[in-house]
Amino acid sequence: MDWQGQKLAEQLMQIMLLALAVIAFATGYLMASFQMMILIYAGGVVLTTLVTVPNWPFFNRHPLKWLDPSELEQHPKPHPSPNVNSKKKPVQK
Repeated sequence: MDWQGQKLAEQLMQIMLLALAVIAFATGYLMASFQMMILIYAGGVVLTTLVTVPNWPFFNRHPLKWLDPSELEQHPKPHPSPNVNSKKKPVQK
C-alpha cells in the first residue's frame, strides 16, 4: 500500500464508520431497539474492516520507485557537518 493508498484507506474508514453510526442510530431509534442499533453498527465495522484492511489494488495506484543497490553506491549518504556555532546565546533580562 502506497502513501496515497494509506490516506484513502483512512478517509474511507472514517467516512464509512460515521455513516454507519448515523444509519445504526437512526434505525435503532425508529425501531426502539438498542440491540438492532448495535448489530447494524457491528456489521458496519466488519464491512469497513473488509474494505480498508486488505491491500486492494486500488490502494496501490501510486507505487514508490526504490533506488537500485547499484545506484546507491554511486550516491553515497551525505554526512552532516558539525555545527561550530552551537553555543546558546545568553538571555538578557
